Amino acid sequence: MKETEKIVLSFDLDNTLINNRKGIVNSFNYALKKFNLPEMDKFKIEKLIGTPLDDMFAQLTSLNPSVLSSAFRDYYSIEGIYQSKLLPGVRKKLKELKKLNFSLGVITSKKQEMAVKILEYLKISDYFDYILGETEDRKVLGKLDPKLKDIFKNKYPNFKIIVIGDHPKDVMLSNNLNCPFIGVLTGNHSANELMKIKSNDVLIINSLKELTVDKISLLI
Repeated sequence: MKETEKIVLSFDLDNTLINNRKGIVNSFNYALKKFNLPEMDKFKIEKLIGTPLDDMFAQLTSLNPSVLSSAFRDYYSIEGIYQSKLLPGVRKKLKELKKLNFSLGVITSKKQEMAVKILEYLKISDYFDYILGETEDRKVLGKLDPKLKDIFKNKYPNFKIIVIGDHPKDVMLSNNLNCPFIGVLTGNHSANELMKIKSNDVLIINSLKELTVDKISLLI
């Protein structure tokens, strides 16, 4: 890989950089319980991680999903975010990539302010040049909002982008950005599920610990 190449590595958050299953499950069931709905099995909730909250709740009840999402965030902002932890090897890998002069960023389905809080709490926010999540301007389509393409075009002209994540939405994001994808199997989705959405310019690894310059160069 040429040293002069400009490369942005754009990471998903949940199940890619962090394990926050406990916080999400507890927040999800808090919201259900608040509206007298039956609690949900933790493995079913975990399978939905990476899906926008409103979409998660809309699958379960006819109640206005935004009301349930609001209850989720009430619990999550006070307790749930502090139940998160880094996945093994993440801090070391980010430090290594930063030293190699990659530009690093995060795109998540979480509210942007919440993502910033989590990354600050886990003391890795300084590694990232951007942290993009749900805002009022990017609420309906989330990771698939076409505005994200404009952000990269304006902020990183002539850069090569690679999306890294565990979820089908991350693969779709890479398709929308017309860029390569690196899938990590630290979430709830298999290599087959991810590769069904994208067959070219894709690499699957078991975890971020396996990410190397040589593997990145295969996609550039």
